[in-house]
Amino acid sequence: MESTSASSGFCNQHSFQFLSAPILQVQIFSRQQPRNPFNVFATVSSSQQRSWTIPEGDLSGRNHRTVPQTEKNIELEPLNVASKRRLKRYSSLLGDCAMRGALNEGKAIHCHQIKNGVDPDSHFWVSLINFYAKCGHSSYARQVLGEMPEQDVVSWTALIQGSIAQGNGKQGVDLFCEMRKKGIIPTEFTVATCLKACSMCWDVSFGKQVHAEAIKEGLLSDVFIASGLVNLYAKCGEINLADKVFFCMPEQNEVLWNVLINGHAQVGDGQGAFRLFCEMINSEVEFSEFTLSSVLKGCANSRELRDGQLVHCLAIKRGFEIDKFLCSSLIDIYSKCDLVDDALRLFYMITDHDVVSWSAMISCLEKHGRSSEAIKLFYLMRHTGVELNQFTFSSVVSAAAELGDLFYGESIHACIFKYGFESNVSVSNALIGMYIKNGCVDDGYRVFEAMTEPDLVSWNTMLSGFQAYDYFESGSNIFRQMLVEGFTPNMYTFVSILRFCSNLLDINFGKQVHAQIVKNSLDGNEYVGKALLDMYAKFRYMEESYMVFAKLINRDVFTWTVMITSFAQTEQEEKAIKFFNSMQQEGVRPNEFTIAGCLSGCSQITATESGRQLHSMAIKSGFLPDMFVSGALVDMYAKCGFIEDAETIFKGLVRRDKVLWNTMICGFSLHGQGDKALETFQKMKDEGNLPDEVTFLGVLSACSHMGLVEEGKQHFNSMSNVYAITPRDEHYACMVDILSRAGRFAEVESFVEEMKLTSNALVWENVLGACAKHGNVKYGERAAQKLFELKRETDSTYILLSNMFASKGRWAEAKKVRALMSNHGVKKEPGCSWVEMNNNVHVFVSDAAHPQTGEIHLKLEELGEKLRLIGYVPQIEHVLHDVPDREKEEHLNHHSEKLALAFALLSNSHTKTIRIFKNLRICRDCHNFMKIVSKITSQEIVIRDTNRFHSFKDGSCSCQDYW
Repeated sequence: MESTSASSGFCNQHSFQFLSAPILQVQIFSRQQPRNPFNVFATVSSSQQRSWTIPEGDLSGRNHRTVPQTEKNIELEPLNVASKRRLKRYSSLLGDCAMRGALNEGKAIHCHQIKNGVDPDSHFWVSLINFYAKCGHSSYARQVLGEMPEQDVVSWTALIQGSIAQGNGKQGVDLFCEMRKKGIIPTEFTVATCLKACSMCWDVSFGKQVHAEAIKEGLLSDVFIASGLVNLYAKCGEINLADKVFFCMPEQNEVLWNVLINGHAQVGDGQGAFRLFCEMINSEVEFSEFTLSSVLKGCANSRELRDGQLVHCLAIKRGFEIDKFLCSSLIDIYSKCDLVDDALRLFYMITDHDVVSWSAMISCLEKHGRSSEAIKLFYLMRHTGVELNQFTFSSVVSAAAELGDLFYGESIHACIFKYGFESNVSVSNALIGMYIKNGCVDDGYRVFEAMTEPDLVSWNTMLSGFQAYDYFESGSNIFRQMLVEGFTPNMYTFVSILRFCSNLLDINFGKQVHAQIVKNSLDGNEYVGKALLDMYAKFRYMEESYMVFAKLINRDVFTWTVMITSFAQTEQEEKAIKFFNSMQQEGVRPNEFTIAGCLSGCSQITATESGRQLHSMAIKSGFLPDMFVSGALVDMYAKCGFIEDAETIFKGLVRRDKVLWNTMICGFSLHGQGDKALETFQKMKDEGNLPDEVTFLGVLSACSHMGLVEEGKQHFNSMSNVYAITPRDEHYACMVDILSRAGRFAEVESFVEEMKLTSNALVWENVLGACAKHGNVKYGERAAQKLFELKRETDSTYILLSNMFASKGRWAEAKKVRALMSNHGVKKEPGCSWVEMNNNVHVFVSDAAHPQTGEIHLKLEELGEKLRLIGYVPQIEHVLHDVPDREKEEHLNHHSEKLALAFALLSNSHTKTIRIFKNLRICRDCHNFMKIVSKITSQEIVIRDTNRFHSFKDGSCSCQDYW
């Protein structure tokens, strides 16, 4: 019913006073002045051309548009037109304004309704709510709803739809809840709208409640509700629920099929999408290009090339035009299945390309490393006049980054500013990556700082950039700031920051990151677990490394290699070999790094048989030419006493790097073959390889063991004078060893003073050892005193000093040194030797029992008798205990290396060469004993003590008695 009173019904002008301002400024451009200047609905003849505009300055802040002059224009009619007809026109015009987003025009219509005192009906209320909501003014829409005499479900639905139209799904869900609290029963359209809101904000939990509401109200058979449910469940990953809803429907139309197929495609279930498509065809439901695009998207996501090709064939067979949409989908699948040329041919077959297909092809070329072609295509695209978008720029910036062309990247950056995409997040992220890949981390950071709303990808890109270019401190600060700003790190974030922890050598910060990983429930993630394992391994925290390793479900060759290598590097060689065996039992094939790491463990514990098996595996797997494997093999054979095998491998290599040359030089030096070490050093230089610090350690060690004092000096001086290498503590210690072994203690003193080496413990250890050899007690006492100051806990200092006093018969002083050792809680490491027989390692200690102890002692007595017949006399003067001579002789007979030798001789399976390993330095009596035994038994004996290898053969030693 109409009302003539302006104050009745909705025409309470206090609520919408803002509407009066703009309408009073309306100018009417006509040939004659209308009778009522405030009534834009005044009568006008059909011949008159009228237009009216709303001037700028409206409260909305938007530019005003001109009302169209065609049928959409407001027809001016007399005021006595029926109110219902007028409301119908108002509602129709408001609907048109809502579609076009014409806020000011709609406000003008609203204002005329108020001024003319037309009492609104329910249809006008809904139109008004719909108009304000869809124009982005939800507060006005709520105000209109509040003014309604009777709020109904249609008005609430319009308000919810308006929120959704503005992309605010969360607000739509909240409005639905508010509506239900008021007791308003939703219709099928309301439920479908709410489900769409849930889908937009990924609120599957509330969506399930709405699902229950639909069941309660008997609305589940509605196709729109079913569509909304299928879309919601599919989008939120609840694909099984989506299937159940779909197949419970009494009838499935094309829309439902498309929604479900698209849902399977989105979650990467290409096979499921294709299967559903086949069922759709069998059910005789017509499909469209949109259906084919969804199926192709699923095939692309799951790399199902054959299915995608079948869809392509079907599209051609059914006569579908391969338009820009289908073209983009086909390009996507051919790109993801590495058929770039097919994608390119398809692209050039289509003439009517839009920005989507251009961008898809450029992205395809860029992702497959064909960046130059991507850039050429971008050039062609610009000349076709197609408007660029953010996806185009993101791809072409990434292409510029891959090419490493900073100048081109900067020109694209300028182009981005020109087109107004500098604030787009994906474009900014690509720019950050481009600058970082070109080494311009600061420029990348400036782009990052300019972003108003950086996303997680932005933060991760910056983190990876800082890590790549050693901005370690900046990286940790970025991570902290990221957490402060409320971002939740993902696996890429944690992988990057864990690398920072490794490079910063900050285990405490690493443990805090580990706590964050657990907090974010990513400790089970494969990639994060690998990064954690790698970090702890680099810090040598093997217990933590093992705990992370044990939690990993998929342990690949990388994780096994990290554990094996770390055990080898932390003196847990047995565990390294054990892990290698376990790895093979689990069916994981080792790579070259695994084999090299395990060989390193074998060399440390002289596990020759295991090393030989690894050698065979390297040959079988084709890893022998690898520098890491060949270097590890040379090192293993050298340290296990097989210097000839090491030399054979070394000579058989085509390529030899500096590490291999160093390994061979040090190996020859270790075996007392100083002449070969120096010869190899010369060959190394002749082949154009410059020596480094490690090279000179091997060279100086060779000079020391051969007593080449002058040559050693020349090599030491050449380090700084010729090769610009600054000597380290180890080099100074080698030089002191060369001088002190030769008994040139005066030169040692002057060298130590000149080079300021008084705080170098290695130097004093070498001096003390030489003093013990030469009987220089005075200088030995001084050296021992220095070592007590620097390394009080070292047992060898007390033993050597005590032995020096004992060798001079100064038993009281020797006893005092032993007492001092005891008072300081220092214990002497017991001497032990071991020998490998039949793949078993047998360890011997002088005062420990062995299953064959009786036979071993009988064998030693037998050897002793044979040795005495040819003039061997036990050197009891080297037994530095104040006991009778008979006890001294008995003590010598129980040295661990002699026990190991006797056991090896008793064994029927011993090879031509007996290899014994000892944890202490061999004494002179045992040294002479081994020489004579090698002569009378024609048996080669190799002993490795703490300093070097001694190779006894035919009554002589490789060290030439100079050790």
